[in-house]
Amino acid sequence: MSSRALRRVAVCAAAAALAVSAAAFGAEISTPSSAASPSPAAAAGAKTITYSRVIDLQHVISPGIPLWPGDPKVVFKTVATMKKDGYYLRSFTIGEHSATHMNAPNSFIAGDKRSITSYSPEQLVVPAAVIDVRVKCAADPDYQLSRQDVLDWEAAHGQLAPGTFVIMYTGWQDKWSDPKAFFNIDGKGNLHFPGFAGDTTKWLLSDRQIAGVGIDTHGVDPGLDTSYATNTQATGAHKIVIECLGNLDQLPATGTTLVLGILRLKNGSGTPLSVMAFVP
Repeated sequence: MSSRALRRVAVCAAAAALAVSAAAFGAEISTPSSAASPSPAAAAGAKTITYSRVIDLQHVISPGIPLWPGDPKVVFKTVATMKKDGYYLRSFTIGEHSATHMNAPNSFIAGDKRSITSYSPEQLVVPAAVIDVRVKCAADPDYQLSRQDVLDWEAAHGQLAPGTFVIMYTGWQDKWSDPKAFFNIDGKGNLHFPGFAGDTTKWLLSDRQIAGVGIDTHGVDPGLDTSYATNTQATGAHKIVIECLGNLDQLPATGTTLVLGILRLKNGSGTPLSVMAFVP
């Protein structure tokens, strides 16, 4: 590589490091004059994330996490050890809808071949709104998010902008270490945990044009809704559905941007995923 090329690499690397450092404090970034100016079209489409901290919304995966009844157990198997092989390596087994995870259309809609790989990278960076209904869910474990809940939230924070990812904060994240309480199964095998009412989801999709829905329970549908109305509608519209979120208590009602790190599993009905929240 020529000395000129080396200098150019060094300048670009320094600019990238400066951008990351300054962005964390909400600063504006200027590239060196030697860098090519973006075209008007590129500039018009540019997006920025301004943040002061990053919150991980993914639960730690272990064999003891709450699992949907009938789903495969989480298994870690040691493949190589430092003593025997000179390095440490494990294999692991986990269901596509276990831990903090995202669902795909082919999981809920017969004949729909759109798998988790059908989501573009652009869809996986979304602004989030958090609707806190913990008090109502504590009083009624079967609580369903209503349109009035959303309207009340909008009265305080402004109307949901198109492309917003709507999170229902139920408080169920605090039950994560107790699988029995997390699923709250009665003597007849019915699950009792909160979720989105199907009619509310329909309205959010049509009238607010949301990017998707998320929740800290094991289902965006309430435990008693075996029709999976919200999952079916949201994934059918190719929107994002995330379940088993954590650390929602650390997010503001508005302003956060989520970056979703999916596993691109071929024909995957869903995937455990990383959810990083960039908080202003």
